Amino acid sequence: MKQMYHSNDPCVSLINSHLVWCPKRRQKMVGDRRTTRLDELMRETASELECAMVALEIMPDHLPPVVSATPHWVPNHIVGRFKGKTSRIVRQEFPFLQRMPSLGTRSYVWSTTGHVSADTIRRYSEAQRTRG
Repeated sequence: MKQMYHSNDPCVSLINSHLVWCPKRRQKMVGDRRTTRLDELMRETASELECAMVALEIMPDHLPPVVSATPHWVPNHIVGRFKGKTSRIVRQEFPFLQRMPSLGTRSYVWSTTGHVSADTIRRYSEAQRTRG
Protein backbone atom coordinates (compact mmCIF):
# COMPACT_ATOMS: atom_id res chain seq x y z
CA MET A 1 0.00 0.00 0.00
CA LYS A 2 1.36 3.40 -0.98
CA GLN A 3 1.88 6.01 1.75
CA MET A 4 -0.78 8.71 1.40
CA TYR A 5 0.34 12.24 2.18
CA HIS A 6 -2.40 14.69 3.17
CA SER A 7 -2.08 18.10 1.58
CA ASN A 8 -3.84 21.13 2.95
CA ASP A 9 -2.32 24.49 2.12
CA PRO A 10 0.21 25.22 3.62
CA CYS A 11 0.69 21.82 5.26
CA VAL A 12 1.68 18.44 3.84
CA SER A 13 1.56 15.62 6.38
CA LEU A 14 1.81 11.89 6.87
CA ILE A 15 0.52 10.89 10.30
CA ASN A 16 -0.15 7.17 10.64
CA SER A 17 -1.45 6.14 14.04
CA HIS A 18 -2.27 2.82 15.64
CA LEU A 19 -5.32 3.05 17.91
CA VAL A 20 -6.54 0.39 20.33
CA TRP A 21 -9.58 0.31 22.57
CA CYS A 22 -11.53 -2.42 24.30
CA PRO A 23 -15.15 -3.07 25.19
CA LYS A 24 -16.11 -2.93 28.86
CA ARG A 25 -14.65 -5.87 30.76
CA ARG A 26 -13.20 -7.02 27.40
CA GLN A 27 -16.45 -8.78 26.59
CA LYS A 28 -16.66 -10.49 23.23
CA MET A 29 -18.63 -7.93 21.25
CA VAL A 30 -18.35 -9.11 17.69
CA GLY A 31 -20.25 -11.63 15.63
CA ASP A 32 -20.77 -12.01 11.90
CA ARG A 33 -23.31 -9.20 11.44
CA ARG A 34 -21.80 -7.00 14.15
CA THR A 35 -18.30 -7.37 12.72
CA THR A 36 -19.51 -6.37 9.26
CA ARG A 37 -21.42 -3.41 10.67
CA LEU A 38 -18.48 -2.27 12.82
CA ASP A 39 -16.24 -2.41 9.76
CA GLU A 40 -18.71 -0.27 7.77
CA LEU A 41 -19.07 2.25 10.60
CA MET A 42 -15.31 2.54 11.17
CA ARG A 43 -14.64 3.19 7.48
CA GLU A 44 -17.56 5.64 7.25
CA THR A 45 -16.30 7.55 10.29
CA ALA A 46 -12.76 7.65 8.89
CA SER A 47 -13.99 9.29 5.69
CA GLU A 48 -16.03 11.81 7.72
CA LEU A 49 -12.84 12.72 9.61
CA GLU A 50 -10.87 12.89 6.35
CA CYS A 51 -8.71 10.02 7.60
CA ALA A 52 -7.60 7.05 5.56
CA MET A 53 -8.05 3.60 7.08
CA VAL A 54 -4.62 1.96 6.65
CA ALA A 55 -5.55 -1.29 8.41
CA LEU A 56 -8.62 -2.56 10.23
CA GLU A 57 -8.90 -5.98 11.82
CA ILE A 58 -11.83 -6.21 14.22
CA MET A 59 -10.88 -8.56 17.04
CA PRO A 60 -13.39 -10.21 19.40
CA ASP A 61 -12.28 -8.20 22.44
CA HIS A 62 -10.61 -5.07 21.03
CA LEU A 63 -10.45 -2.78 18.01
CA PRO A 64 -6.96 -1.95 16.69
CA PRO A 65 -7.41 0.29 13.62
CA VAL A 66 -4.50 2.09 11.97
CA VAL A 67 -5.48 5.44 10.49
CA SER A 68 -3.71 8.11 8.52
CA ALA A 69 -5.03 11.38 9.91
CA THR A 70 -4.74 15.04 9.08
CA PRO A 71 -3.07 17.27 11.68
CA HIS A 72 -6.14 19.44 12.27
CA TRP A 73 -7.76 16.68 14.35
CA VAL A 74 -6.59 16.19 17.92
CA PRO A 75 -5.98 12.48 18.71
CA ASN A 76 -8.58 12.28 21.48
CA HIS A 77 -11.23 13.74 19.14
CA ILE A 78 -10.50 11.11 16.50
CA VAL A 79 -10.78 8.28 19.03
CA GLY A 80 -13.88 9.86 20.58
CA ARG A 81 -15.63 10.07 17.21
CA PHE A 82 -14.79 6.46 16.34
CA LYS A 83 -15.86 5.12 19.75
CA GLY A 84 -18.93 7.32 20.13
CA LYS A 85 -20.44 6.80 16.70
CA THR A 86 -19.84 3.05 16.55
CA SER A 87 -21.15 2.52 20.09
CA ARG A 88 -24.30 4.59 19.55
CA ILE A 89 -25.26 2.99 16.24
CA VAL A 90 -24.35 -0.60 17.16
CA ARG A 91 -26.40 -0.31 20.37
CA GLN A 92 -29.38 0.99 18.36
CA GLU A 93 -29.14 -1.80 15.80
CA PHE A 94 -28.43 -4.66 18.25
CA PRO A 95 -30.81 -4.06 21.20
CA PHE A 96 -29.35 -6.76 23.46
CA LEU A 97 -26.24 -4.54 23.79
CA GLN A 98 -28.36 -1.85 25.44
CA ARG A 99 -28.37 -3.90 28.66
CA MET A 100 -24.75 -2.91 29.18
CA PRO A 101 -24.24 0.52 30.79
CA SER A 102 -21.77 1.32 27.99
CA LEU A 103 -19.92 -0.60 25.33
CA GLY A 104 -16.45 0.80 25.81
CA THR A 105 -14.13 1.98 28.50
CA ARG A 106 -12.90 5.56 28.51
CA SER A 107 -9.32 4.42 27.93
CA TYR A 108 -7.51 3.88 24.65
CA VAL A 109 -4.00 3.61 23.24
CA TRP A 110 -2.76 6.02 20.58
CA SER A 111 0.61 5.24 19.07
CA THR A 112 2.25 6.77 16.04
CA THR A 113 3.67 4.27 13.61
CA GLY A 114 6.90 6.15 12.94
CA HIS A 115 8.78 5.11 9.83
CA VAL A 116 7.03 1.77 9.50
CA SER A 117 5.50 1.30 6.07
CA ALA A 118 1.78 0.88 5.62
CA ASP A 119 2.43 -2.62 4.18
CA THR A 120 4.21 -3.67 7.37
CA ILE A 121 1.34 -2.36 9.48
CA ARG A 122 -1.23 -4.16 7.34
CA ARG A 123 0.72 -7.46 7.53
CA TYR A 124 1.01 -7.12 11.31
CA SER A 125 -2.69 -6.39 11.63
CA GLU A 126 -3.64 -9.35 9.45
CA ALA A 127 -1.30 -11.65 11.43
CA GLN A 128 -3.10 -10.71 14.67
CA ARG A 129 -6.23 -12.41 13.40
CA THR A 130 -4.46 -15.79 13.33
CA ARG A 131 -3.09 -15.49 16.86
CA GLY A 132 -4.87 -17.30 19.66
